Amino acid sequence: MKNYDTSKIKNLALVGHSKAGKTSLTESLLFKTGVIDKKGRVENGNTVSDYEGQEKKRNISLQTSIIPIEYNDFKLNFIDSPGFFDFEGEVLQALRAAESALFVVDGENGIEVGTEKYWKYTQEINLPSIFFVNKLDKENANFNKVVSDLHIQFGKKIIPLTLTLGQGEDFKGIIDVIDKKAYTYEDNEKKEVEIPEIRLAEVDEVYNQVIEAVAESDDSLMEKFFEGEEFSEEEFMKGLSKAILQGQVIPLIAGSSERQIGLTALLDTITKYMPSMDDEDANIGFRVKDEYEGFEPDESAPFSAVIFKTIADPFVGKISIFKVLSGAIHKDDKIYNVSKGVEEKVANLFYLRGKEQIKTDKVVAGDIGAFSKVDSASTSDTFASKDKPIEYKKITYPKPVLFYAIAALSKNDEDKISEALHKLSEEDPTFGQERNQETSQSILSGLGNVQLEVLMDKLKDNYSVNTQLVDYKIPYRETIKAKSDVQGKHKKQSGGAGQYGDVFIRFEPSDEDFVFEEEVFGGAVPKNYFPAVEKGLQESLAEGPLGGFKVTGIKATLYDGSYHPVDSNEQAFKTAAKIAFKKGVEEAQPILLEPVMKLEIKVPDANLGDVMGDMNKRRGKILGMDPQKDGSQVILAEAPLSEVLTYAIDLRSQTSARGSFSMDFVRYEEVPKEITEKVLEK
Repeated sequence: MKNYDTSKIKNLALVGHSKAGKTSLTESLLFKTGVIDKKGRVENGNTVSDYEGQEKKRNISLQTSIIPIEYNDFKLNFIDSPGFFDFEGEVLQALRAAESALFVVDGENGIEVGTEKYWKYTQEINLPSIFFVNKLDKENANFNKVVSDLHIQFGKKIIPLTLTLGQGEDFKGIIDVIDKKAYTYEDNEKKEVEIPEIRLAEVDEVYNQVIEAVAESDDSLMEKFFEGEEFSEEEFMKGLSKAILQGQVIPLIAGSSERQIGLTALLDTITKYMPSMDDEDANIGFRVKDEYEGFEPDESAPFSAVIFKTIADPFVGKISIFKVLSGAIHKDDKIYNVSKGVEEKVANLFYLRGKEQIKTDKVVAGDIGAFSKVDSASTSDTFASKDKPIEYKKITYPKPVLFYAIAALSKNDEDKISEALHKLSEEDPTFGQERNQETSQSILSGLGNVQLEVLMDKLKDNYSVNTQLVDYKIPYRETIKAKSDVQGKHKKQSGGAGQYGDVFIRFEPSDEDFVFEEEVFGGAVPKNYFPAVEKGLQESLAEGPLGGFKVTGIKATLYDGSYHPVDSNEQAFKTAAKIAFKKGVEEAQPILLEPVMKLEIKVPDANLGDVMGDMNKRRGKILGMDPQKDGSQVILAEAPLSEVLTYAIDLRSQTSARGSFSMDFVRYEEVPKEITEKVLEK
């Protein structure tokens, strides 16, 4: 693969609903441009883009894949991202590295949730977009309905640059609106035909929409338009490109990746009109940290790049995928990891096409490359030249909302699980892992059940670590509601030196986790035993009398006691304190506490009532609502952790995957009596 100038490189993130045909489209583009001589199929597990074991097993994309294609002296980097919502982090990475988004829409199913979700996001970040309506050869495909629905939901700035010849199984070609030519396709052969006379008025109408949009992009063009003058080819191209960059036009191409229809029109539209990184006003997803100056997206500028994706290959090792934002990187260069403060040598520089590594000696500004065996490299790290450092802000990933408790199947698995999970977390920053000290459980957290199931499968397949799901233990706590005054006495005489410790302690509720005070007078308990009493109480906090949960919110005051000049020692007073603790807590109305979470739930207005009703059933409290500009509602609520462990799955079901939420711990609250009884029964 030859090197290209920045202006000849275009990066497009493929986004859309799962099964819309993003991966199939990349496969057809590879076939069309002669990179492969036979198209693979997702269901056969032999596509270039979906090469990872779990992707082949599940027939869905699970991670971002880079598919570079050379066409008409341009390099097009298609960044194929998953459509399944559990892998939203991968989509955010792809969009960050792209100058435009390529939406793939299923011609049968029309606008689906994935299209809606990422359309809203690209509009928020002002990312230019292009639509490809795929699968128009399917029986129930309806191009006109898809376009109409897009206009209704997303606006009339979506303009079809191609129209269809035939529909469904009779779909045989397209009409190019700009060139005003028609083409049919048979056996992958493209043939020019006459535009049907009955369609000429329709073509003219759409063409005029394009011309008006071009005119609106520039005052001089608008003046020319009103005077009835035609635009030159150069004026038209510049005007349309500018309109796309400004978000005034979203081009749409009709086609079928299966039958190779519309691919030339798609590629031509991308190369002619979609932005490169050095285009004026191009959207750059990487923002410079405040303490640094801006950068020039030019090969001659000082080098800087950001790693936006890491692949943790158990055999090849860590592969870091980066986008060069300024300057160029060469094989054997020494580059500076600004995020870690480490200088590294790049001995292995290449482009990726799926899993294929294409060696190169240089990657320039605007291009996407990769290197391996750079130890310090992590996702979101900035690399630059040491004498001209610059650092870019890190991406904010969605927080985990689903929690699984897992257990290793053997001691050997237990020994390997931590290292394996660390490697997988480099590949997917949206999942979390921790060892809960209160419940002694290993916890995986993520965005959805499929993501966590894939992680467990990868542990087994890639790292030979076998795990199983176990019941998630809620980290309940215990406290007291009343006061108590008890004696704790430890006396042991069994020949030789005995043990004697005697304490009187008051227990009462406290706003702090644990408070120890002493009010001993007259030396009833010598001062040198006070630390032993405190330590005995602190050790007792680990296991309460109700259900063996951690005890919190207690003040203990040592006020009296007695000792033996020979048999008393620190251990005896420590044991006496533990005896007093057990009696004192039992007599002070012990109660169970549960963790309460704060939730921000974003849902379409139509689902508002159902979601609020469901939250009430979960013992949740609705704190308020915040209407959004897009017509959705954000519900602010609090609910016990035990009631929202699977909320990510349930909310997705309730809202047809249109709802989303974030969740954070806020405090512990008393568990209702009837719930306490059920918990203690378990």
